[in-house]
Amino acid sequence: MPTVLVVGSLHHDIMVEADHLPRRDETAVGRRWYPKFGGKGGNQAVAVARAGAPCRMFGAVGDDGFGAFLRQGLRAGGVEDRFVQTLPGVGSGMSVAILDARGDYAATIVSGANLKADPAALAAPDLWRDVGLLILQNEVSEALNLAAAREARARGVRCLLNAAPARELPADLAGLVDLLVVNAVEAEMMGAGAVRSLEEARAAAESLARRFPAAIVTAGSLGLAAAEGETGFALPAEKVRAVSSHGAGDTFIGTLAAGLVRGLDLRAAAGAASLAAARHVGGQAPG
Repeated sequence: MPTVLVVGSLHHDIMVEADHLPRRDETAVGRRWYPKFGGKGGNQAVAVARAGAPCRMFGAVGDDGFGAFLRQGLRAGGVEDRFVQTLPGVGSGMSVAILDARGDYAATIVSGANLKADPAALAAPDLWRDVGLLILQNEVSEALNLAAAREARARGVRCLLNAAPARELPADLAGLVDLLVVNAVEAEMMGAGAVRSLEEARAAAESLARRFPAAIVTAGSLGLAAAEGETGFALPAEKVRAVSSHGAGDTFIGTLAAGLVRGLDLRAAAGAASLAAARHVGGQAPG
């Protein structure tokens, strides 16, 4: 099976549980905290491996305890980490996330080493050995994403961009993306219109598919919609009792990518990814 290459972020997450998310100027009292392996890149890489596809990670950590924790998390998750750079004198990426009693969350990230990864290292031939799909997100520098997308295009490797967090997408990078995946908020910020229903999600996906070869718009508990060329579809989400939505989007991306490198078409891969994300929200083990 082809390998999925993830170029992206690695964050040591500090998770805080509280009854509610604090309002402005409020000091909320939490119930407990715990460390968690994270970063969109790292989470998506582990999700790829859990979904049964080989995965390789390219990124950067600091020469610190957080960096060692992140490498251990990759290895424990079945992800090849030898192309993750260790940068002396730079702190590893980290975040603080607050989870409320309803399973909603808010987070603040400090990118650290994630913004210092060397784009020139992406030219290493061994990095691309057996790679069938590249995953990018927006928690690393634009220069790194652009260099990775150019290397992928030169090697005939399909490029999936999860454009999160939302930011302006340079035209030269947009032209190298084969599959765009965004949530409802990100789709609206990219000019695809508001998404308050599956019908509007499908309209947004079709709008984005006029700019990209294929696009998926996820709409949380509503489900998802996708468009590829002249073909579009919508899939309702499986109904689950929410335990936590934290990481559900990354589970979706990793499972989607694993399905695509296994040879599934977009609809089948998206369906499997939607089911995996729903199980994640409901606190169920993958599979």
